[in-house]
Amino acid sequence: MATLQSLALASPVFHSMLLQPRSLSGIPTWVAHRSSNSQFNGQSLLVARSLLSPTTWNSKKCGPIVMMVKPKIQFIQGTDEQTIPDVRLTKSRDGTNGMAIFRFDQPSVFDSSSEVGDITGFYMIDEEGVLQSVNVNAKFVNGKPAGIEAKYIMRTPRDWDRFMRFMERYSNENGLQFVKK
Repeated sequence: MATLQSLALASPVFHSMLLQPRSLSGIPTWVAHRSSNSQFNGQSLLVARSLLSPTTWNSKKCGPIVMMVKPKIQFIQGTDEQTIPDVRLTKSRDGTNGMAIFRFDQPSVFDSSSEVGDITGFYMIDEEGVLQSVNVNAKFVNGKPAGIEAKYIMRTPRDWDRFMRFMERYSNENGLQFVKK
């Protein structure tokens, strides 16, 4: 707490507010006071209030804040898979469900699994969140790991659309192409 308070007191913004406690550029301000229930003992700050109240904000003007995350695949959470998979898609005739089959030859997870931990699932991560499956099978040749096959099942058109958005981002990032057979 002492560090936060000393940083606030050392700030040139804090000193300018002490010297001239007024509205900023004609925008009304309000003061944030310490709550009697709070253990924070910092100084009060002047904060500029928005010209629009939160209920009248227009999403076209303010827009959502989107954090760009590089699309990636993981078998162990926190460890990105470096091998680019071969992906096969199937979809029912009525379009209500489908399956994606990912085949990884000599995946990098085998190199790091002894140090990092066990394979816990199949995770596809992008800016929208995480798609995951536990349908993961390893292939062994002469007792040594040779590949991984992971299946992701889509049960609704919404699941399909979400998966396709992930694949579009992942393929753009990794140079994959869609080939219809």
